[in-house]
Amino acid sequence: MVRTLVLTVDRDNDLGVKAGIRGPVIGRKATLTAALRLGIADPEESDTNAILGALHNHDRLVENAQGDDEIEIAILTGDVRVGPRSDRAVAMQLDEVIQEFQPDSAVLVTDGADDEASLPIITSRVRVDHVEKVIVRQSKGIESTYYYIAKAIDDPRWRAKLLVPVAIFLMIIGLGLIIPGGGALIGAMPLFIGIWLFAKGLGWEQQLERLMIDMRESATGGIWSSLLWGLSIVSVLLSILTAYQVFSATNIEIDQYVAWLGSEFNVDAVNRDVAVWAIAINEALTWIVVSAFSFALSLGVLRWKEGSFTGRSVLLLGLGGVVYAFAKAALVVVLIEMGGSDFSLDYQSVSDTWGMPVFAIIGYYLLRTAVQSVTEDEGVSGENRFWGV
Repeated sequence: MVRTLVLTVDRDNDLGVKAGIRGPVIGRKATLTAALRLGIADPEESDTNAILGALHNHDRLVENAQGDDEIEIAILTGDVRVGPRSDRAVAMQLDEVIQEFQPDSAVLVTDGADDEASLPIITSRVRVDHVEKVIVRQSKGIESTYYYIAKAIDDPRWRAKLLVPVAIFLMIIGLGLIIPGGGALIGAMPLFIGIWLFAKGLGWEQQLERLMIDMRESATGGIWSSLLWGLSIVSVLLSILTAYQVFSATNIEIDQYVAWLGSEFNVDAVNRDVAVWAIAINEALTWIVVSAFSFALSLGVLRWKEGSFTGRSVLLLGLGGVVYAFAKAALVVVLIEMGGSDFSLDYQSVSDTWGMPVFAIIGYYLLRTAVQSVTEDEGVSGENRFWGV
Protein backbone atom coordinates (compact mmCIF):
# COMPACT_ATOMS: atom_id res chain seq x y z
CA MET A 1 0.00 0.00 0.00
CA VAL A 2 1.29 3.46 -0.95
CA ARG A 3 0.05 6.61 0.76
CA THR A 4 0.25 9.70 -1.46
CA LEU A 5 -0.39 13.21 -0.18
CA VAL A 6 -1.40 15.99 -2.62
CA LEU A 7 -0.33 19.35 -1.18
CA THR A 8 -0.90 22.97 -2.07
CA VAL A 9 0.62 25.84 -0.09
CA ASP A 10 -0.94 29.24 0.52
CA ARG A 11 2.19 30.91 1.89
CA ASP A 12 0.65 34.37 2.41
CA ASN A 13 -2.55 32.95 4.01
CA ASP A 14 -5.05 34.39 1.54
CA LEU A 15 -7.34 31.55 2.53
CA GLY A 16 -7.44 32.76 6.12
CA VAL A 17 -7.60 36.48 5.38
CA LYS A 18 -10.18 36.41 2.58
CA ALA A 19 -12.20 33.26 3.29
CA GLY A 20 -11.77 32.92 7.05
CA ILE A 21 -10.46 29.33 6.85
CA ARG A 22 -7.59 28.23 9.07
CA GLY A 23 -5.05 25.69 7.93
CA PRO A 24 -4.37 22.91 7.57
CA VAL A 25 -7.35 21.92 5.42
CA ILE A 26 -7.43 18.11 5.06
CA GLY A 27 -9.72 16.03 2.88
CA ARG A 28 -11.34 16.45 -0.53
CA LYS A 29 -14.65 17.84 0.74
CA ALA A 30 -12.99 20.42 2.98
CA THR A 31 -10.57 21.39 0.20
CA LEU A 32 -13.39 21.85 -2.31
CA THR A 33 -15.29 24.00 0.19
CA ALA A 34 -12.17 26.11 0.75
CA ALA A 35 -11.70 26.61 -3.01
CA LEU A 36 -15.33 27.73 -3.41
CA ARG A 37 -15.22 30.15 -0.49
CA LEU A 38 -11.92 31.65 -1.62
CA GLY A 39 -13.14 31.93 -5.21
CA ILE A 40 -16.31 33.70 -4.10
CA ALA A 41 -14.40 36.02 -1.77
CA ASP A 42 -11.86 36.98 -4.46
CA PRO A 43 -12.46 35.63 -7.98
CA GLU A 44 -9.08 36.97 -9.11
CA GLU A 45 -7.06 35.08 -6.49
CA SER A 46 -4.55 32.70 -8.10
CA ASP A 47 -4.51 30.42 -5.03
CA THR A 48 -8.01 29.30 -6.03
CA ASN A 49 -6.59 27.84 -9.24
CA ALA A 50 -3.82 26.14 -7.28
CA ILE A 51 -6.36 24.49 -4.99
CA LEU A 52 -8.46 23.37 -7.97
CA GLY A 53 -5.29 22.05 -9.58
CA ALA A 54 -4.57 20.04 -6.43
CA LEU A 55 -8.11 18.63 -6.53
CA HIS A 56 -7.59 17.69 -10.18
CA ASN A 57 -4.37 15.83 -9.33
CA HIS A 58 -6.04 14.16 -6.35
CA ASP A 59 -8.95 12.84 -8.43
CA ARG A 60 -6.61 11.64 -11.17
CA LEU A 61 -4.47 9.74 -8.65
CA VAL A 62 -7.60 8.21 -7.11
CA GLU A 63 -8.72 6.95 -10.53
CA ASN A 64 -5.32 5.37 -11.18
CA ALA A 65 -4.87 3.97 -7.67
CA GLN A 66 -4.07 0.29 -7.39
CA GLY A 67 -4.99 -2.10 -4.62
CA ASP A 68 -5.01 -0.51 -1.20
CA ASP A 69 -3.30 2.74 -2.25
CA GLU A 70 -4.54 5.77 -0.35
CA ILE A 71 -4.67 9.34 -1.66
CA GLU A 72 -5.22 12.40 0.53
CA ILE A 73 -5.26 16.13 -0.18
CA ALA A 74 -4.35 19.03 2.12
CA ILE A 75 -3.89 22.79 2.05
CA LEU A 76 -1.16 24.41 4.14
CA THR A 77 -1.47 28.09 5.01
CA GLY A 78 1.26 30.48 6.13
CA ASP A 79 1.07 34.07 7.33
CA VAL A 80 0.37 37.49 5.82
CA ARG A 81 3.93 38.52 6.73
CA VAL A 82 5.62 36.23 4.26
CA GLY A 83 8.98 35.07 5.55
CA PRO A 84 10.23 33.08 8.55
CA ARG A 85 6.90 33.44 10.34
CA SER A 86 4.87 32.01 7.47
CA ASP A 87 7.42 29.22 6.91
CA ARG A 88 7.13 28.20 10.55
CA ALA A 89 3.35 28.04 10.22
CA VAL A 90 3.64 25.90 7.09
CA ALA A 91 6.10 23.56 8.83
CA MET A 92 3.85 23.13 11.88
CA GLN A 93 0.78 22.39 9.74
CA LEU A 94 2.75 19.94 7.61
CA ASP A 95 3.83 18.07 10.74
CA GLU A 96 0.18 17.87 11.77
CA VAL A 97 -0.86 16.46 8.39
CA ILE A 98 1.99 13.93 8.36
CA GLN A 99 1.13 12.77 11.86
CA GLU A 100 -2.49 12.18 10.83
CA PHE A 101 -1.99 10.61 7.37
CA GLN A 102 1.59 9.17 7.46
CA PRO A 103 2.27 9.63 3.70
CA ASP A 104 4.96 7.77 1.77
CA SER A 105 5.26 10.46 -0.91
CA ALA A 106 3.77 13.81 -1.87
CA VAL A 107 2.75 15.82 -4.92
CA LEU A 108 3.07 19.61 -4.62
CA VAL A 109 0.80 21.91 -6.64
CA THR A 110 1.59 25.65 -6.61
CA ASP A 111 0.64 28.82 -8.45
CA GLY A 112 4.12 30.37 -8.61
CA ALA A 113 7.60 30.78 -7.17
CA ASP A 114 6.33 32.37 -3.95
CA ASP A 115 4.60 29.18 -2.78
CA GLU A 116 7.40 27.04 -4.21
CA ALA A 117 9.70 28.66 -1.62
CA SER A 118 8.17 26.21 0.87
CA LEU A 119 9.50 23.23 -1.11
CA PRO A 120 12.62 22.76 1.10
CA ILE A 121 10.38 22.57 4.18
CA ILE A 122 8.22 19.89 2.56
CA THR A 123 11.10 17.82 1.19
CA SER A 124 12.73 17.78 4.62
CA ARG A 125 9.72 15.88 5.98
CA VAL A 126 8.31 13.82 3.12
CA ARG A 127 9.51 12.65 -0.30
CA VAL A 128 8.13 14.84 -3.10
CA ASP A 129 7.65 12.89 -6.34
CA HIS A 130 6.26 15.69 -8.47
CA VAL A 131 5.85 19.48 -8.46
CA GLU A 132 3.21 21.05 -10.71
CA LYS A 133 2.75 24.77 -11.31
CA VAL A 134 -0.75 25.99 -12.24
CA ILE A 135 -0.64 28.95 -14.63
CA VAL A 136 -3.92 30.52 -15.79
CA ARG A 137 -4.09 31.20 -19.51
CA GLN A 138 -4.89 34.83 -20.26
CA SER A 139 -5.27 36.99 -23.35
CA LYS A 140 -2.17 38.78 -24.60
CA GLY A 141 -3.72 42.08 -25.67
CA ILE A 142 -2.39 45.46 -24.66
CA GLU A 143 -5.47 46.16 -22.57
CA SER A 144 -4.99 42.94 -20.61
CA THR A 145 -1.30 43.69 -20.09
CA TYR A 146 -2.14 47.14 -18.71
CA TYR A 147 -4.78 45.57 -16.44
CA TYR A 148 -2.34 43.05 -14.94
CA ILE A 149 0.31 45.72 -14.39
CA ALA A 150 -2.25 47.88 -12.59
CA LYS A 151 -3.36 44.95 -10.45
CA ALA A 152 0.26 44.13 -9.61
CA ILE A 153 0.85 47.71 -8.47
CA ASP A 154 -2.24 47.54 -6.25
CA ASP A 155 -0.97 44.30 -4.66
CA PRO A 156 1.28 45.21 -1.67
CA ARG A 157 3.57 42.25 -2.36
CA TRP A 158 4.25 43.18 -5.98
CA ARG A 159 4.13 46.93 -5.42
CA ALA A 160 7.43 46.92 -3.53
CA LYS A 161 9.10 44.71 -6.12
CA LEU A 162 7.98 46.88 -9.05
CA LEU A 163 8.04 50.44 -7.74
CA VAL A 164 11.03 50.45 -5.37
CA PRO A 165 13.68 49.63 -8.04
CA VAL A 166 12.20 52.25 -10.40
CA ALA A 167 12.10 54.83 -7.59
CA ILE A 168 15.73 54.17 -6.62
CA PHE A 169 16.78 54.45 -10.27
CA LEU A 170 15.04 57.83 -10.66
CA MET A 171 16.40 59.11 -7.31
CA ILE A 172 19.98 58.32 -8.30
CA ILE A 173 19.56 60.09 -11.65
CA GLY A 174 17.95 63.09 -9.93
CA LEU A 175 20.72 63.39 -7.33
CA GLY A 176 23.34 63.02 -10.04
CA LEU A 177 21.82 65.92 -11.97
CA ILE A 178 21.33 68.16 -8.93
CA ILE A 179 24.62 67.66 -7.09
CA PRO A 180 27.64 69.37 -8.71
CA GLY A 181 29.96 66.73 -10.10
CA GLY A 182 27.20 64.15 -9.76
CA GLY A 183 28.24 62.35 -12.92
CA ALA A 184 30.12 59.89 -10.73
CA LEU A 185 26.89 59.09 -8.91
CA ILE A 186 25.12 58.31 -12.18
CA GLY A 187 28.14 56.33 -13.33
CA ALA A 188 28.02 54.31 -10.09
CA MET A 189 24.56 53.01 -10.98
CA PRO A 190 25.95 49.94 -12.83
CA LEU A 191 27.97 49.23 -9.67
CA PHE A 192 24.80 49.23 -7.55
CA ILE A 193 23.05 46.98 -10.05
CA GLY A 194 26.05 44.63 -10.10
CA ILE A 195 26.06 44.44 -6.28
CA TRP A 196 22.34 43.64 -6.32
CA LEU A 197 22.82 40.89 -8.91
CA PHE A 198 25.76 39.54 -6.91
CA ALA A 199 23.67 39.38 -3.73
CA LYS A 200 20.81 37.81 -5.69
CA GLY A 201 23.15 35.18 -7.11
CA LEU A 202 24.46 34.26 -3.65
CA GLY A 203 20.95 34.04 -2.21
CA TRP A 204 21.19 36.85 0.34
CA GLU A 205 17.50 37.66 0.03
CA GLN A 206 16.64 35.90 3.30
CA GLN A 207 19.26 37.86 5.24
CA LEU A 208 17.99 41.09 3.71
CA GLU A 209 14.41 40.12 4.46
CA ARG A 210 15.37 39.38 8.06
CA LEU A 211 17.08 42.77 8.27
CA MET A 212 13.96 44.54 6.99
CA ILE A 213 11.83 42.67 9.55
CA ASP A 214 14.21 43.72 12.32
CA MET A 215 14.06 47.32 11.10
CA ARG A 216 10.26 47.26 11.13
CA GLU A 217 10.11 45.67 14.56
CA SER A 218 12.75 48.02 15.95
CA ALA A 219 10.60 50.97 14.85
CA THR A 220 7.55 49.62 16.71
CA GLY A 221 9.07 47.46 19.43
CA GLY A 222 9.65 50.20 22.00
CA ILE A 223 10.23 53.87 22.57
CA TRP A 224 14.02 53.61 22.84
CA SER A 225 14.50 51.53 19.73
CA SER A 226 12.16 53.90 17.85
CA LEU A 227 14.11 56.95 18.98
CA LEU A 228 17.42 55.35 18.00
CA TRP A 229 16.01 54.36 14.63
CA GLY A 230 14.80 57.94 14.11
CA LEU A 231 18.24 59.26 15.06
CA SER A 232 19.76 56.93 12.48
CA ILE A 233 17.52 58.36 9.74
CA VAL A 234 18.29 61.95 10.78
CA SER A 235 22.02 61.20 10.77
CA VAL A 236 21.82 59.83 7.22
CA LEU A 237 20.05 63.02 6.09
CA LEU A 238 22.66 65.19 7.83
CA SER A 239 25.49 63.25 6.17
CA ILE A 240 23.88 63.88 2.76
CA LEU A 241 23.45 67.60 3.53
CA THR A 242 27.04 67.85 4.78
CA ALA A 243 28.37 66.25 1.60
CA TYR A 244 26.14 68.55 -0.48
CA GLN A 245 27.61 71.61 1.26
CA VAL A 246 31.10 70.47 0.29
CA PHE A 247 30.08 69.89 -3.34
CA SER A 248 28.53 73.37 -3.55
CA ALA A 249 31.38 75.15 -1.74
CA THR A 250 33.72 77.65 -3.39
CA ASN A 251 37.50 77.30 -3.59
CA ILE A 252 37.98 79.44 -0.48
CA GLU A 253 35.45 77.37 1.48
CA ILE A 254 37.12 74.15 0.31
CA ASP A 255 40.44 75.47 1.62
CA GLN A 256 38.74 76.18 4.96
CA TYR A 257 37.51 72.58 5.15
CA VAL A 258 41.08 71.29 4.99
CA ALA A 259 42.87 74.11 6.83
CA TRP A 260 43.86 71.60 9.52
CA LEU A 261 46.04 69.81 6.95
CA GLY A 262 48.37 72.80 6.58
CA SER A 263 48.69 75.90 4.49
CA GLU A 264 50.46 74.02 1.72
CA PHE A 265 47.33 72.06 0.78
CA ASN A 266 46.20 72.66 -2.80
CA VAL A 267 42.89 71.17 -3.94
CA ASP A 268 43.77 71.48 -7.62
CA ALA A 269 47.18 69.81 -7.29
CA VAL A 270 46.02 66.45 -8.63
CA ASN A 271 42.30 66.17 -9.44
CA ARG A 272 39.79 68.59 -8.00
CA ASP A 273 36.76 66.31 -8.46
CA VAL A 274 38.41 63.40 -6.66
CA ALA A 275 39.71 65.69 -3.92
CA VAL A 276 36.26 67.21 -3.37
CA TRP A 277 34.73 63.72 -3.14
CA ALA A 278 37.36 62.76 -0.52
CA ILE A 279 36.68 65.95 1.47
CA ALA A 280 32.91 65.34 1.28
CA ILE A 281 33.29 61.78 2.57
CA ASN A 282 35.60 63.00 5.32
CA GLU A 283 33.09 65.64 6.44
CA ALA A 284 30.08 63.28 6.28
CA LEU A 285 31.87 60.29 7.84
CA THR A 286 31.01 61.25 11.42
CA TRP A 287 27.27 61.42 10.68
CA ILE A 288 27.48 58.11 8.80
CA VAL A 289 29.07 56.45 11.85
CA VAL A 290 26.46 58.00 14.17
CA SER A 291 23.75 56.57 11.92
CA ALA A 292 25.34 53.10 11.93
CA PHE A 293 25.79 53.18 15.73
CA SER A 294 22.18 54.28 16.28
CA PHE A 295 20.93 51.52 13.99
CA ALA A 296 23.01 48.87 15.80
CA LEU A 297 21.85 50.12 19.19
CA SER A 298 18.20 50.03 18.10
CA LEU A 299 18.57 46.36 17.13
CA GLY A 300 20.42 45.67 20.39
CA VAL A 301 17.65 47.27 22.46
CA LEU A 302 15.07 45.20 20.59
CA ARG A 303 17.02 41.97 21.17
CA TRP A 304 17.40 42.80 24.85
CA LYS A 305 13.68 43.52 25.13
CA GLU A 306 12.87 40.16 23.49
CA GLY A 307 15.31 38.35 25.78
CA SER A 308 17.48 37.18 22.87
CA PHE A 309 20.42 39.59 23.29
CA THR A 310 23.70 37.83 22.42
CA GLY A 311 26.18 40.72 22.37
CA ARG A 312 26.42 40.91 18.58
CA SER A 313 25.18 44.49 18.59
CA VAL A 314 27.99 45.43 20.98
CA LEU A 315 30.52 43.79 18.67
CA LEU A 316 28.97 45.63 15.74
CA LEU A 317 29.49 48.92 17.56
CA GLY A 318 33.12 48.06 18.23
CA LEU A 319 33.68 47.05 14.62
CA GLY A 320 32.10 50.30 13.50
CA GLY A 321 34.58 52.21 15.67
CA VAL A 322 37.47 50.37 14.02
CA VAL A 323 36.14 51.10 10.52
CA TYR A 324 35.62 54.76 11.42
CA ALA A 325 39.15 55.16 12.81
CA PHE A 326 40.77 53.55 9.77
CA ALA A 327 38.58 55.47 7.31
CA LYS A 328 39.39 58.77 9.04
CA ALA A 329 43.14 58.07 8.98
CA ALA A 330 43.04 56.89 5.36
CA LEU A 331 41.18 60.04 4.28
CA VAL A 332 43.78 62.22 6.02
CA VAL A 333 46.57 60.51 4.11
CA VAL A 334 44.64 60.74 0.82
CA LEU A 335 43.93 64.44 1.29
CA ILE A 336 47.57 65.21 2.14
CA GLU A 337 48.79 63.35 -0.93
CA MET A 338 46.21 65.04 -3.15
CA GLY A 339 47.18 68.44 -1.77
CA GLY A 340 50.61 68.23 -3.35
CA SER A 341 52.47 67.15 -0.20
CA ASP A 342 53.95 63.84 0.88
CA PHE A 343 52.78 62.15 4.03
CA SER A 344 55.62 62.31 6.51
CA LEU A 345 56.75 58.96 7.88
CA ASP A 346 58.29 60.34 11.08
CA TYR A 347 57.10 58.93 14.39
CA GLN A 348 55.03 61.96 15.35
CA SER A 349 53.04 62.09 12.09
CA VAL A 350 52.46 58.32 11.95
CA SER A 351 51.41 58.12 15.59
CA ASP A 352 49.06 61.11 15.30
CA THR A 353 47.38 59.67 12.20
CA TRP A 354 47.41 55.91 12.83
CA GLY A 355 47.53 55.78 16.64
CA MET A 356 43.75 55.85 17.00
CA PRO A 357 43.16 52.98 14.50
CA VAL A 358 45.68 50.82 16.36
CA PHE A 359 44.01 51.52 19.72
CA ALA A 360 40.62 50.86 18.09
CA ILE A 361 41.79 47.39 16.98
CA ILE A 362 43.11 46.62 20.47
CA GLY A 363 39.86 47.86 22.04
CA TYR A 364 37.76 45.79 19.65
CA TYR A 365 39.86 42.69 20.40
CA LEU A 366 39.38 43.13 24.16
CA LEU A 367 35.67 43.84 23.67
CA ARG A 368 35.23 40.73 21.53
CA THR A 369 37.06 38.59 24.11
CA ALA A 370 34.88 39.96 26.92
CA VAL A 371 31.64 39.35 24.99
CA GLN A 372 32.68 35.81 24.08
CA SER A 373 33.57 35.04 27.69
CA VAL A 374 30.22 36.35 28.96
CA THR A 375 28.14 34.50 26.34
CA GLU A 376 29.91 31.14 26.75
CA ASP A 377 27.90 28.15 27.96
CA GLU A 378 27.75 27.95 31.71
CA GLY A 379 28.70 24.30 31.56
CA VAL A 380 32.21 25.07 30.32
CA SER A 381 34.70 25.18 33.15
CA GLY A 382 36.91 28.19 33.74
CA GLU A 383 40.09 26.26 32.96
CA ASN A 384 38.95 25.43 29.42
CA ARG A 385 37.74 28.91 28.53
CA PHE A 386 39.57 30.86 25.85
CA TRP A 387 40.41 34.35 27.05
CA GLY A 388 42.21 35.52 23.91
CA VAL A 389 45.71 35.09 25.32
